[in-house]
Order: sequence, then structure tokens, then C-alpha cells
Amino acid sequence: MFIGEYLHTLDPKNRISLPAKFRKDLSRAVVLTRGLDRCLFVYPKKAWAKEAESRALHAGGTAAARGLARLFLAGAMEAEVDGAGRVLVPTHLKSFAGLKSKTVIAGVANRVEIWDEAAWKTYTASIERDADAFAEALGNPV
Repeated sequence: MFIGEYLHTLDPKNRISLPAKFRKDLSRAVVLTRGLDRCLFVYPKKAWAKEAESRALHAGGTAAARGLARLFLAGAMEAEVDGAGRVLVPTHLKSFAGLKSKTVIAGVANRVEIWDEAAWKTYTASIERDADAFAEALGNPV
């Protein structure tokens, strides 16, 4: 399970170093794709296979299901984690997430997310402000 948030820098060659704590569970091959809220999702290949299968099952359904399937599947790219623990972020994914130099890598259960640092700060401030209302709406107070 991936948890925690880490500050990292995207280098001039569009490589980002993955946190050492995540590398073992990610292994040498990962899948990067567009995520929700303008971040990137990074999956270990096994977890990606399950996610892709789930999306594919619904790809012919409602317009919303087709749209999400296209968002996640069409932009996905396999990437190798190099010996230094870095992964190359393709240009189209870097643009989608608005990644600049400073980034946040967050562990979110079965996946890792890559965020532009400023976007992460804005997003988390919003979530922190509304957390009580979200818990109430879900009927799941912490």
C-alpha cells in the first residue's frame, strides 16, 4: 500500500525520482496515465492490469464511462524505473498535469500520484477545509 507525500524535482530531461519507500512495490516497470484532478496516476504493472480491465469493461457503456476509459487508457504509457529510481514523464502527461520543476509524489492506496507542487497545495487546502462536510456526506465520519 502506498501512503505519504514527498517533495521531488522534475529534472530538465522530464525524469522524476520516485520515493525510495515506493520503489520496491512499484518494481522496474510502471504505467503512468492521466489521473483525476489534473495529476498523474502511477501504477505497478499488476495493479494497472486490474485497473485497465475494469475500465475496459465499462468502455462501451455510458458517455461518462467511455470518457473515463479514454482518459485513463488512451494516454497511458509504460515506463521503466532506472537504476537511480527515476522514471521518464512523457511530454503529453507533463502538460496534462501542468508539472513544473517542483512536484509532490503522493501514495494513495494502490497507486502513486504525481502533482505539481502548487496544484497540490491548492488541492489539499480545499480538501482540508471541506473534510468534515465530505465525511458527513459519505456517512463515514473519521
